[in-house]
Amino acid sequence: MPKKLVLAVIDSLKPDMLDQAVAEGHAPALAALLDRGTYIRDCVSTFPSVTPVASAAIATGCGPGEHHIPSMNWFHRGEERYVEYGSSLPATRAFGIVRSLYDTVYNMNLAHLTRAHRTVFEHLDDAGLRTACTTYLIYRGRTRHDPSGASVYRRIAEAAQFRHPVYGARELFYADLFDSRDTGCTSALGMPGQRDRHTGCVGAYLVEHDLFDFLLFSLPDNDTHSHKVGPDGQVRSIAEADHALERIMHVAGGPEAFLEEHAVIVMSDHSQTAVESGINLSEVLADMRVLGPSDVAPTEAELAACPSARSAMVYALDEGRRDELVRRAADTLLEADGVELVITREDGRALVRSGAGELRFAPGDDLTDACGRGWALAGDESVLELNTGGGRVGGETYPDALGRLWSALACPHSGDVLASAELGYEFVDWGGADHVGGGSHGSLHRDDSEGVLLLCGVDAPERKQWSLSDVTPLVLEHFGVPLAG
Repeated sequence: MPKKLVLAVIDSLKPDMLDQAVAEGHAPALAALLDRGTYIRDCVSTFPSVTPVASAAIATGCGPGEHHIPSMNWFHRGEERYVEYGSSLPATRAFGIVRSLYDTVYNMNLAHLTRAHRTVFEHLDDAGLRTACTTYLIYRGRTRHDPSGASVYRRIAEAAQFRHPVYGARELFYADLFDSRDTGCTSALGMPGQRDRHTGCVGAYLVEHDLFDFLLFSLPDNDTHSHKVGPDGQVRSIAEADHALERIMHVAGGPEAFLEEHAVIVMSDHSQTAVESGINLSEVLADMRVLGPSDVAPTEAELAACPSARSAMVYALDEGRRDELVRRAADTLLEADGVELVITREDGRALVRSGAGELRFAPGDDLTDACGRGWALAGDESVLELNTGGGRVGGETYPDALGRLWSALACPHSGDVLASAELGYEFVDWGGADHVGGGSHGSLHRDDSEGVLLLCGVDAPERKQWSLSDVTPLVLEHFGVPLAG
């Protein structure tokens, strides 16, 4: 029987900050894993490199073109409304707290995430393995869970309409809303600063009572801390995440005893960069009629605008003028301060524009990337700073740029125009909030997109490039479960 496996996702963990935390003695549990494992410092995120999209990629092994979660904020064409997964508290309020929370807790997993591909929990559940998950955006599995009846926050949860069951991992602990058993642990409804401690508490209970074969151990507080103080201030929040890992090791008798029975994967979903200026998307597009969160005349709107940290999407709402509106929106964004890349579709190809020029690409036979995918390019390769020698294509500034952009454009819920911000800039959300003076993520740039992948007790095959979508196949291979569907 393979070792039990813990997949620890530390939100926004930067490799340089992990190195610093370990060197200064603030992360002994992570240091123990680094001493015994394989450390990859450039595991590539999705585009946009925001948590809902990345979490879905981790949990399904698919990019947004297949898993169908497009961004943090997006426009649902079928329901003719915005979907807001919680960019900020002001943004949540702008769209309605109950509506936003309902989309995040229920609809993301049970409606928005595709049914065409199973999650890692569904794969392992179907194979008869015991799955467990602490508060994580993607939790879908085969076990029905009713809302918690024992939580001290039950009345608050009911008032916020959390009355319906979900299907999740066999052992599911989601922000006091769902808990498959009484562990004595609380998370104050998932408040930042409490979530890593809740995960550590629940994880220790699960380890002590031998309740899982696979545990997704979610540690999101590093992201919140980094948003506030900037990515160079992560050492403190990494130490908190490390303490949660230390708790599950301690209850097993320490790192050596723990690792005799458990394999561990530690990873980040994306990284972060410093933010110095905001971009107000609705102001940039002020010459056109942009749909507001509570628009009194929604049928008059020409565009839906979706800021998502250091990325953005724009949707044309008038089908009869689609080409015109897409062209005008793309041209306007390209001229805006702080917008680095503008991406659209044109004649079956992706069109990427920047101040350097234009590049068109599509799957083809001309060049091969580090993942073995073939591409055909036309135009100025400097737009994405690509290298194309020897029949190969790749680049350091925008890692896996072609694959990530193509997947983003292929997502059926994505906008007609995609944008990636310059370093130092962030799109202001619909609540007027930004992270100026702190950190953020979302762009195609490597500084947002390259994160940690640390494998301990898990076979690490040779790869030229690692990405988030490689993790579910690694987990399934560890347990000898085939990846199919």
